[in-house]
Amino acid sequence: RTTYFHDLLNIDTPEADLIISTDAAYSKFSRITSNIGGLVEKMWGSFTLSGDGDALRVSALLSTHLRPLFKDLDPDTPIIATHCYVALAAVAAGFTNVVNLVIDNHAQWFVVVPGCMNLVQGPVNYQNFLKMGVNPDDLQLAGHWIPRDMVLNIPSDCARRIARAKDSNFKPRRILIPVGGAGAQRKFIVKFVRSLAPLVKANKVQLFLNAGDHVHMQAAFKDVLTEIGLDGQYDTVTSTEGVNKFRDNLLAGAEPNTAVTLFSFDTYFPAVATTDILSRVADVLACKPSELAFYPVPKLMIRRVGDHEQYSALRAAELGDGTLEAREIEDCETYMNLFVNDNSLLEQMNTSIVNNNKEGIYDGCKNAVRIALERSQAS
Repeated sequence: RTTYFHDLLNIDTPEADLIISTDAAYSKFSRITSNIGGLVEKMWGSFTLSGDGDALRVSALLSTHLRPLFKDLDPDTPIIATHCYVALAAVAAGFTNVVNLVIDNHAQWFVVVPGCMNLVQGPVNYQNFLKMGVNPDDLQLAGHWIPRDMVLNIPSDCARRIARAKDSNFKPRRILIPVGGAGAQRKFIVKFVRSLAPLVKANKVQLFLNAGDHVHMQAAFKDVLTEIGLDGQYDTVTSTEGVNKFRDNLLAGAEPNTAVTLFSFDTYFPAVATTDILSRVADVLACKPSELAFYPVPKLMIRRVGDHEQYSALRAAELGDGTLEAREIEDCETYMNLFVNDNSLLEQMNTSIVNNNKEGIYDGCKNAVRIALERSQAS
C-alpha cells in the first residue's frame, strides 16, 4: 500500500498553529524549570506525572479543534498516530482504524486514547495500563518505535562498534549529544561538554553536537567550544544532505575532519532526522531519557526533563542498551571513563542490542503497520 506522512505541523492552518503554540508553551516551561532547578524543577516533575483523566479530557477537547486537518481523507484509512493529540483528533474526525503509538514508559491516562488501538513499547507499561482499567481489546505490546534503517542495520552497526571499542589502536569514542525537542537542557549539556574537553583534546572522544533548530542551543554550543579552546576547530553541518554525507563517510571507514562537529538547522524536521541518521555511526548516544531512550544504540542517559522520563531510563538499563540516569555531571564522567578506558561496557551494550533485536524488541513500527493493516482487512 501507498504510505503517506501526514505532517500536521507543516500545514499552514490555524489548527497547525494551535499545535505549535501548545508545544511552545510546554517547551518554555521545560526550559525554565530545568534551568532554575530545585523546588521549581521538582514541581514541574510532579506535573509531568499527573496526566490523569482530567488531563485526557482537556487533550480530547483541544484535539477536536484539529479535525479539519483530516477532512479530505477517507475515514476508513488506517491512521498510525505518533502522538496522542493526533490519535484523539483522528477519532474525533470519525476515523475507524486509528493506532496510537503510546509515548514514554510511564502509564497515565493522558497518553492513551479511547476508541482506538493503543500500542505500548514495554511490558511494564502494558501491565500498568491494564491495572488502570484500559480495555485489553484496545491495548497491545508492540515493541520500540525505531526507524527502519536503524533496525535493519543493527547487526553490522553493533559489530562495527564492538570492533572499534576493542581495536588495539585506540579509536576515539564518538559521542552524539542531541538537544531534546524542548531545548530544555542548556545548562546541563553545556556543563557536560565542558567536562569532556580533556578527553576531546586527548583525542579520546569525538563529539557530534546536534543543536537541532534551537537558536539558543546553537549559541550555547559555540560559546562553550570557544571557552574550552576549540573556537574555529570544529565543522558545522546545516543540511540533511550534509548529515547523510557525514554519516556515509564514517560508514565507509573515514574519520571526521575535526574532533567536534556541530549540527544546526533552521527547521525542526532535519533537526529530528539528524539524530536518527547519526545514531548508526555513534558509539554512544548521550541524551535525556525521552523517546531516544528506546533506540538500539549504546546510551548514556543524562539528566531528565520531567519525572515521567525516569521510567524510560529504567527500561533502557534493564534491557542492557543504556545506563541508569546520570543526574549529575560527576555521574556522567564516571560512565564516560568506563566507555573510554575499557571496552567492557560498550561490548556488553552492543551485544544486548543484538540479542534484543533477535527477540523483536525494536520492531514496534513494523508491528504497528502490521496491526493497522490487519484491522483494516478485518473491518
